[in-house]
Amino acid sequence: MTAQLPLFTTSDRVDPWTVRTSRRARRLSVRVYPGGRVEIVVPPGASPGLVQRFIGEHRQWIDDRVRDFAAYVAVDTPLPQSIELPAIARSYAVQYIECDTQPRLIEVSPHEVQIAGSVTEPRAVMQCLRRWLFEVAAVELDAQLRTIAEQYGFQFVRTQIRRQRTRWGSCSGRGTISLNVCLLFLDPAVLRYLMIHELCHTRQMNHSPRFWALVEACEPDYRRLDRSLTRSWQQVPWWMFG
Repeated sequence: MTAQLPLFTTSDRVDPWTVRTSRRARRLSVRVYPGGRVEIVVPPGASPGLVQRFIGEHRQWIDDRVRDFAAYVAVDTPLPQSIELPAIARSYAVQYIECDTQPRLIEVSPHEVQIAGSVTEPRAVMQCLRRWLFEVAAVELDAQLRTIAEQYGFQFVRTQIRRQRTRWGSCSGRGTISLNVCLLFLDPAVLRYLMIHELCHTRQMNHSPRFWALVEACEPDYRRLDRSLTRSWQQVPWWMFG
């Protein structure tokens, strides 16, 4: 369990900045999420003064990233005409049919989906797309995770598909591995690394040297892939953040 405490709010932001204490953190870090939410991750025992100095040193970078996200998820962006899912090597054309019902998605072919309903309601269409992707992820990501687990001799209890706002994945002490549905938009090698990372937590529920040695034994290029993972939000389409 980790604690999340409000740090401060500003009049030009909807969500508060927060500080989250993580036992896994070795140093202070900052994360900016879609919608402009800012999270400062700190190791246990970090003083308020240290946190404030860290924020001051990185304030310009934080503000720049918040502006980037604001532009990225602009509400007037048109609905997608195609959907690319690199993680599972699939692409779909999207066809819209207007009628007086709630939007409903149908896969009409291996490379085309159709959304019929009130397609002039963007939020309803986005929810429809996300529901479909949850179904895709429940099958495809689970299958990939089980293949990798078998390859390296890992065991876990079950897979859970979620749309986390702060994590790509997690592993519980009871053996449940949670995967973010947005992983469908990542490069296959980055997805594979993330799955290896979470599977390694079934043996080491920490980020100790033993944990990273286990990761490296399965994926020697994990450092580069981990850096890529931190930038991979840019590959996720804006409508997944609604």
